[in-house]
Amino acid sequence: MGRLLNIVTPLHQTTARKYLERMTDDKVTCMRKAKEYEFDYWDGDRRFGYGGYQYLPGRWKPVAQALMDLYDLKPGSRVLDVGCGKAFLLYEMKLLIPELQITGFDISHHGLAGARLEIRDHLFIYRAQDRYPWGDGYFDLVISLGCLHNLRIFELETAVKEIERVGRNKYLMLESYRNEQELFNLQCWALTAEAFFDTAEWIWIYNHFGYTGDYEFIYFE
Repeated sequence: MGRLLNIVTPLHQTTARKYLERMTDDKVTCMRKAKEYEFDYWDGDRRFGYGGYQYLPGRWKPVAQALMDLYDLKPGSRVLDVGCGKAFLLYEMKLLIPELQITGFDISHHGLAGARLEIRDHLFIYRAQDRYPWGDGYFDLVISLGCLHNLRIFELETAVKEIERVGRNKYLMLESYRNEQELFNLQCWALTAEAFFDTAEWIWIYNHFGYTGDYEFIYFE
């Protein structure tokens, strides 16, 4: 397998979270609403998800730049974002390299409608757990941030194998835990997660499904 990276973690750690308040706030109802992945999840009340996920100029630029540098992306390089949401990261990458060939997909109509107008033509509705409509090694880089932990184990197999198949380079980031406190916090906070695995279990899954790319975990400390 590839490298354990530290690209999104600094951004993740800038947000404060009240774990117990979310757990005791009619969480089952909030989970059901969040799993629709539409307005309430992105731009509704914080109890259903992001609480307003707006484009902030430059917020994703350090992540975009790190990916450019790590994977030596150049004009004409092809990048796929699996579960891209509002695709703010793809937009920042496009700002850095205007000739970058970007593609993103997500299951959320509201999410994709909230993407920057300049890149919407490069985005479409699709599921991460379905076979991807590209040939082997079509993309120079495939990324997926905060998506795969929302799949069940048999769906994970297809998604991981497809990411491996269509990408020459790969980078996956998802939620995990290293100890009981982080597991508790994750269980309190997560609204859409289907897969709760510690880091060793995720690495086993990646190896079992033949994933050779890079990876990162974010934790709820």
